[in-house]
Amino acid sequence: MVKRVDEAFGRLLDALTSLGLRDNTVVAYTSDHGCHFKTRNGEYKRSAHDASIRVPLVLSVPGRTGPAPRRLVSLIDLPPTLLDAAGLPVPAQMQGRSILAEAGEPDDDDHDDDVFVQISESQVGRALRTRRWTYAVVARDADGWDDPGASEYGEDLLYDLDADPHELTNLAGRPEYADVAADLRRRLIARMVAAGEPAPVISPVTVDR
Repeated sequence: MVKRVDEAFGRLLDALTSLGLRDNTVVAYTSDHGCHFKTRNGEYKRSAHDASIRVPLVLSVPGRTGPAPRRLVSLIDLPPTLLDAAGLPVPAQMQGRSILAEAGEPDDDDHDDDVFVQISESQVGRALRTRRWTYAVVARDADGWDDPGASEYGEDLLYDLDADPHELTNLAGRPEYADVAADLRRRLIARMVAAGEPAPVISPVTVDR
């Protein structure tokens, strides 16, 4: 799949070059979601797992070269990035930030490097994906089709992506990870409020050992 996308994107750029349009055309390829093929829940997507939330993003901007930014990038960053690439001002009220100014900057292990995820239809869920952790909560009494959000959530998933990149061991509720969960809970609530949602109550989960 990656090979075919790379080939097709190259063919598109070749066509723009042959038409004399390459130097004034911005091209972006992405997707709205990934797919885990019912290996994580009863449908194909809509979970906080990497197979669902990680999507391709290929960007060609005339006059821009160099490596991509090393921070985590969200689809919410795409509109301001495209406006920036077109030389247009980015409205102050627009969420997200252009990634163009960060291209080629050195790697940054900033603690606050994270992406906020909202999940609907299969559940009313929220998640935070950092470089190391995936932390997800779900409103079990809410309807994913009818309810845009909830006032109460319960912890659902916690994965250590350094030790468990395939997300096979759910650490949510384990007492030895209580401090990690508390920090991610605080950060997730802050991201929800920044997105315009009321601050919810998130209940920790406990597991029997």
